[in-house]
Amino acid sequence: MNMNVGSMDRQVRTGVGAITGLLSIAILGGVLALPETLAAVLGIVAIVMLGTAATGTCGLYSVLGVDTCSLDSDAAK
Repeated sequence: MNMNVGSMDRQVRTGVGAITGLLSIAILGGVLALPETLAAVLGIVAIVMLGTAATGTCGLYSVLGVDTCSLDSDAAK
């Protein structure tokens, strides 16, 4: 797969992944009184967001034909 996640998109994905991961851990640790199924969903979201940020590829973007890397090269011009 070609890289299709730009630098700003990566930063947003990293932030969202970190926040959802921390929320998931807080629920599992009993700090937040929310259902544990929500913790599992948030954990999966965190893994997906951090994984796509680390690899620079997003499968959904590929299916939809979205490429935020091209936005980075347009800004450099």
